Amino acid sequence: MAKATSPIPAGFHSLTPHLCVSDAAKYSEFLKSAFGGVETSRSPGPGGKLMHVEVRIGDSHIIFNDDFAADFGLPPLAQGRLPIHMHLYVPDVDATWASAVAAGCEVVFPLADQFWGDRYGHVRDPFGIVWGLATRVEDLTPAEQQARAAKAFSAGQS
Repeated sequence: MAKATSPIPAGFHSLTPHLCVSDAAKYSEFLKSAFGGVETSRSPGPGGKLMHVEVRIGDSHIIFNDDFAADFGLPPLAQGRLPIHMHLYVPDVDATWASAVAAGCEVVFPLADQFWGDRYGHVRDPFGIVWGLATRVEDLTPAEQQARAAKAFSAGQS
């Protein structure tokens, strides 16, 4: 008799990002260096490419693979401003920020305390993915957040 299994693999959440990158092996090394990632799985594909890589960052996984567009007659990977951001909460965003920048990330939105209670900023990794890095520094009520947002946005309109 078959053993019952969970519909979601151990260590995963319901939603997991799956990216296509230009060099999956290098991306795995980057994730280790910048964000303390741990590679948990790797599946080689044809031509020395990787068809599946899993990396755990904190309590979440990210899945990615090499670009196989040329092999399947697909258009090339998008370049420039991509319509996604990866958002990563960490215990010490300043330390993670320093690691990300040292690993080759470009600052897009400087790290600062934000009106919603996070210390937060954006970096773009060497593969073109923007990462929002954050640590929650204070828990605010919705009313407190709205008041701070109104103040922040009115200050920027002078």
